[in-house]
Amino acid sequence: MPKRLSRSDESGSSLPDLTVSDLGRLVREKRTSEQLSVRQAAAQAGVSFSTVSRVEAGAQPDLATFLSLSGWLGLDPGRFFSPVTQRTQTPLDQAIEHLVTDPSLSPDDAERIASVVRDLHKALAHATHELSDAPMTLHLRAAAVMRPGVPERLAAVLKDMRQALEESTIS
Repeated sequence: MPKRLSRSDESGSSLPDLTVSDLGRLVREKRTSEQLSVRQAAAQAGVSFSTVSRVEAGAQPDLATFLSLSGWLGLDPGRFFSPVTQRTQTPLDQAIEHLVTDPSLSPDDAERIASVVRDLHKALAHATHELSDAPMTLHLRAAAVMRPGVPERLAAVLKDMRQALEESTIS
């Protein structure tokens, strides 16, 4: 039997993880609780009735069918897979990763920019001077040539830096 873990949903309550083999049971439970025939359930889910029969019998569906049935059940498809352990990246790490992998920058140039961003973060995150109430503004001349998402991630890093500064002045 596959190992089951539990995760928290956005509200913080624990949700049991499901295995793909649970899909057939869940389809059958929903179909019988709503008093639907196999054909009616299949029509609602957008799959063939023979597919519903096979899945209820324990067959593994293809990806499109799996997504259709998950949607019909009202379940996030990710709940059927064990979570992968991932290193948690800070917004600073994310911004630097994007800079380092930007194909328009040479490795040396990307590292120089990343070094400046690290230094700024270090200096600003530990600053104890009082902040003004004026909003922070930054103009990125290179934003038009950055990879999609880099300006937004850089903005998130700067926002986190400002928040850290504000918190350090409060304490």
